[in-house]
Amino acid sequence: MSKIKNLSASMEDYLEAIFHIVASKQAARAKDIAKHLDVNNSSVTGALRVLSEKGYINYAPYDLITLTEKGNKLAKDIVRRHEVLRDFFVKLLAIDEDEAEETACKMEHVVSHNILDRMIRFVEFVEICPRGGDEWIKGFQKFCNQGTTFPNCGTSITMCLEDLEKRQKKLTDKPQPLVVLKKLYIGQRAKLIKVKGKEGISKRFSELNITPGSIIEVEAISPENRSVDIKVRGYHLSLNRDETSRIMVQII
Repeated sequence: MSKIKNLSASMEDYLEAIFHIVASKQAARAKDIAKHLDVNNSSVTGALRVLSEKGYINYAPYDLITLTEKGNKLAKDIVRRHEVLRDFFVKLLAIDEDEAEETACKMEHVVSHNILDRMIRFVEFVEICPRGGDEWIKGFQKFCNQGTTFPNCGTSITMCLEDLEKRQKKLTDKPQPLVVLKKLYIGQRAKLIKVKGKEGISKRFSELNITPGSIIEVEAISPENRSVDIKVRGYHLSLNRDETSRIMVQII
């Protein structure tokens, strides 16, 4: 497997911890990092020097610690890998959240971007495919909880066919209309259909490989409705009013 980065797993953990602390407090102190990672101060000092030498953080003894542009970019990538893995384990594999979190922490350092992309695409496929959906996922969870007890195949097939007919009828009789992203509310999810224009947000989506069919979830809306925070393909993005008015989606 080719290396994803030039930092060890331990150094990535430090960078990720600094990212979360800075997001919460605008800047980090060595004692904050030590508490976050449950390590001693001498270990933190050594790690900060390495990260500073490699250009990932702004650091001086006894001063506040912040991320450089390079460090912020890598930290966001680490956090994205972690969240995608954790969500895959919880949503698709029905893994306990604590175990999913612990495993994601270990795997985030070695998973390739190609595998990560396939995991994201698989989740999107299951969520929007008429043969998949929430009921399909719940069926897998029930199967896991039953241990080695296999369900009755005939009954399962009948239920699947009935559910498929219902979903297809719903899609045929009452297809969800296309709406602009700004019409969605917090917690609502939708399938990306198209982005009007070729510059700005369209170019940004293209660079992040956010394509039609990607699932968008609204995480926050500013009080003045001037910006919308979304999660898509593991990225957390903040869009302005003009951008959300140019993104056409279909609610799922």
